Amino acid sequence: MSGRLELPSGLVTFMFTDIEGSTRLARMLGDTYRAVLNAHRSVLRAALSEFEGVELLTEGDSFFVAFDNADSAVAACVEAQRRLAAHDWPRADAVPKVRMGLHTGRATPIGTEYASAEVHRAARVAAAAHGGQVLCSEATAQAVTATYAGAPTAAPALTGVDLLDLGAFRLRGFDDDERIFQVLAPGLERDFPRPRTAEAPRHNLPAEHSSFVGRQAEISELAELISHHRLVSVVGAGGAGKTRLSLAVGEQLLDAYPGGVWTIDAVSAAGGLPTALAAALGLRTEPGRPMIETVLEQCTERRMLVILQTCDAAPGLTAALAHRLLSRCRRLDVLATGRAPLGLPGEAVWRIPPMAPADAFALLKERATAARGGRRGNDDEQLAELAARLEGSPLAIELAATRLRLLPADLLTRRLDDPIGALDSDASGAGRHDSLRNNLEWSYRSLGSRAAELLRRLAVFAGPVDLATVDWCGEEALSALSELAEKSLIEVLPGPRYRMSDHVRSYALRQLAAAGDEPAVRDRHLAWSLQTLKTVAVDIDGQQRTVSLTDLGPYVAEWQAALRWASASGDVRAGLCLAGALNPWWREHGGAGEGRSLLSRLYERADGNAGPAELARAYLIHADLTDDPGERDQFLHRAEHAARRAGDPALLVRALGSRRIRLDEPADEAVESSCRSVIAEAEQAGVAAESLPAVLALAELFWRRGALSEAAELLGAARHLEAGRPEDRGRRAVDWLLGMVALRRGDLVAAHDHLVVALRSRLRHGFKGAAADAVAAIAARCALGGDAMTATMLFGGAEAARGARRTESFGAFWSEQQIALRLALGDAAFDSAYADGANLPFDRIVAMALAVEHPDMEDGAARFAQIAR
Repeated sequence: MSGRLELPSGLVTFMFTDIEGSTRLARMLGDTYRAVLNAHRSVLRAALSEFEGVELLTEGDSFFVAFDNADSAVAACVEAQRRLAAHDWPRADAVPKVRMGLHTGRATPIGTEYASAEVHRAARVAAAAHGGQVLCSEATAQAVTATYAGAPTAAPALTGVDLLDLGAFRLRGFDDDERIFQVLAPGLERDFPRPRTAEAPRHNLPAEHSSFVGRQAEISELAELISHHRLVSVVGAGGAGKTRLSLAVGEQLLDAYPGGVWTIDAVSAAGGLPTALAAALGLRTEPGRPMIETVLEQCTERRMLVILQTCDAAPGLTAALAHRLLSRCRRLDVLATGRAPLGLPGEAVWRIPPMAPADAFALLKERATAARGGRRGNDDEQLAELAARLEGSPLAIELAATRLRLLPADLLTRRLDDPIGALDSDASGAGRHDSLRNNLEWSYRSLGSRAAELLRRLAVFAGPVDLATVDWCGEEALSALSELAEKSLIEVLPGPRYRMSDHVRSYALRQLAAAGDEPAVRDRHLAWSLQTLKTVAVDIDGQQRTVSLTDLGPYVAEWQAALRWASASGDVRAGLCLAGALNPWWREHGGAGEGRSLLSRLYERADGNAGPAELARAYLIHADLTDDPGERDQFLHRAEHAARRAGDPALLVRALGSRRIRLDEPADEAVESSCRSVIAEAEQAGVAAESLPAVLALAELFWRRGALSEAAELLGAARHLEAGRPEDRGRRAVDWLLGMVALRRGDLVAAHDHLVVALRSRLRHGFKGAAADAVAAIAARCALGGDAMTATMLFGGAEAARGARRTESFGAFWSEQQIALRLALGDAAFDSAYADGANLPFDRIVAMALAVEHPDMEDGAARFAQIAR
């Protein structure tokens, strides 16, 4: 230290230092602290004396020193820190960390001290520093010769020294902001928390690179949950949006937590979770004290929210940290995110739902616009369909948006049968949240062997499954199922049923193939599909159930998946059986093209693997699914030959009937002859029920001719035939045609009764196209009964529901009724009512049809007679 007593005057640089955590260090070292304190003073004085600093005050562990130039002050601090770091201290875990602060300003000494606000500013700069750190004010930075990185003109003592601008901060006791700089030099620590200034930050929530879209309902729900529970875990699959949602909740709750909202991620907390939280809070290691104790002491009375991200990366450590925080800090709350709950007492588990359809569409549209360079497309409809296929997964939506640079939305949608192949980048270095595959790999690696095996086996199922199906997949499956649900790889639905998302299924199928188990698991799924088919098709008494598309619906996706496997590599007989079950669904809901394709692949493998009766049924289905007359005739011929080889009279009559009866034949006599011959052959062969299609076709022919008595007599005798055909019972075609006959007769009471019976049955069994025909017939009954407005609306609804599935035989009759309605109502009223009906949901139209008042027989007949005249 300089021997002269003169204090610098004019432009003076003031230096303050003290030991960080000195009280704790003294308690830890006990009697040896005095020696450490004296050694610290000796090291400092030796360094400061070299640069002519005037020591003004030494009190306890602190120094107050004045320099006549800033260069010397900075150089003295650098040298002092280097010597402190190099000193041989008694204990390695009790090294004193000294913080230093510099400020330069005009001051004049009075006796042996300074009375200047600049001294107080220098003290505040030092108070903002952390142990081992040197901070200086902007005034000092400007006064340093050749500031910023050792230029050639710099003083020799400043070689290698640089100043890092940390930004502007409010110092305690000062109204204006002060720019603070950190002195950097070889041998000095570089990385420190934010300076300890008056306006400490209230959060460390990151600035996001992209906007947060939607999820407002979820944010409100979570905020409300946190207000009632100190520990809330947001649980869901990888890529579900847990991190962004939790940060959005934290931002909304800033005002509710005066102590701040602080987030740490278990993945990036390389130095440990307590250290990461300490860094977020601006805390430093204290000698001889575990970091968790420092954190707990600082948080004890603070009203604050800690967000623990990606807890599944270190579940034990995050649970332990959450437990200690909640136990010691009574005003602190924790919001955790992960694939599984923490498992702590009092934990509220909130499973993140998929994005709402509107939010998913908005996110995809915004990200797609950005990916296309800000250019908005006119493909909203295609984007909405794509968003729906992505199942509300934010990660999948983000990845899809990048693909839209290359592919149109409709083409990308068609590729989503394999989401991982369609959406993932080929870059091998993609991060955990940059690809579906890497994201799922993270979860899959954490599974036990039984859970991983169950995941692979469940992947062959196309939709949700029940517990009995899970048991079908393997022994002791319940514990493995619980693990999959706990880690958000399957979703538990009411019932309960268990659902796997498309991208999880895509990943699990890859794992199944890699394990070499796919053929065996697919065959087992095919066997399960046949078993469920028997359950749906056969009653408890062994009788065939009425074919109902409503009953088939829950199994269609499974049967189609099993059929695809059977057509490629599996059991041909099983595949043909499933095709027979799926035929009415294909005809009603589309899919005829895929049905014909799958059947064709089964034919290719049928040699020796299927009998003639099975092939005859398949050929009949194929003929039923094609609109090409030539292809239809080809397969009906095949069906006839196969039925003859099988010696199956029912199949033969069915094939012959389908070939011979064509209601579009120009000659009614030829149609009538064909129908009668098929009816006779069926009765002669003892398979009278197989004549039903011919009976119905003949009755329709009589209706067109106006031979209503013959039609009614024929249909009245056909009820037992319909009862013997499970595939046709649900359509109630006999009642439908009797209703049409009654309409032509003017018997509105009988027409109403028959048509309502047909409509209810068709609805119950899921035949929407046939139900639309029944609604149109009830519309005609309303028109003939004088209720023109209801009739017009019903016609509009029936036509919209029927779409391309038209009943051409009655087209002229519908047109005749609608012409009369237009004349009765006028063009404007008719068009408005028709459009209103067409725009109503079909269930509303059906309700309207069933609500039509039952007609009084005499009034109905009178009205009909009046209209007819």
